[in-house]
Amino acid sequence: MNAQKRFEIFSRLRDSNPNPTTELNYSNPFELLIAVILSAQATDVGVNKATAKLFPVANTPAAIAQLGEKGLKEYIRSIGLFNTKGANIIKTCRILRDDYDSQVPQLQQQLESLPGVGRKTANVVRNTAFGHPTIAVDTHIFRVANRTRIAPGKNVLEVEKKLMKFVPKEFLKDAHHWLILLGRYTCIARKPRCGSCVIEDLCEYKDKTE
Repeated sequence: MNAQKRFEIFSRLRDSNPNPTTELNYSNPFELLIAVILSAQATDVGVNKATAKLFPVANTPAAIAQLGEKGLKEYIRSIGLFNTKGANIIKTCRILRDDYDSQVPQLQQQLESLPGVGRKTANVVRNTAFGHPTIAVDTHIFRVANRTRIAPGKNVLEVEKKLMKFVPKEFLKDAHHWLILLGRYTCIARKPRCGSCVIEDLCEYKDKTE
């Protein structure tokens, strides 16, 4: 895929959704961090239901740490892997409270050092909370990047590096959101909805559907 075609793809995605954002509900960087940790192998809808009950009660590192694992798990029990996520969140909250003055750090390395935070989570937080031009490659973005041939790769890191290289700079900040929404609602896994896709004529997927 050439640069001109990529530019047109992201131009159309921008025109169709000028101000994309995450579907996770949050009001500050800390709430976003907790929501993203909870969202691993879970739906945004499910996470939002849990955090709608949790955040009014505890939405600071100190407040969640005070709940303890047992207390926190009562709020997140409906989410997959809640035992592991709960333990990691309590550890992360204690670190943020004790070492970062209860503020979420912006540096990739600092974020990835927090329990339960990997590269993808760190990228989401840096992009969505702080406006850094990062791309967090999840299953949706991995599929879209390969299927469309925007940035084909054998693993998520390879796709991330190619996207960072190939996406025109003016689109980098929002590219993550456009691609994930495209993968979630249009370029779906089993049978992509090519007929309703705004980039159908630019996409290089060979087995298009109507």
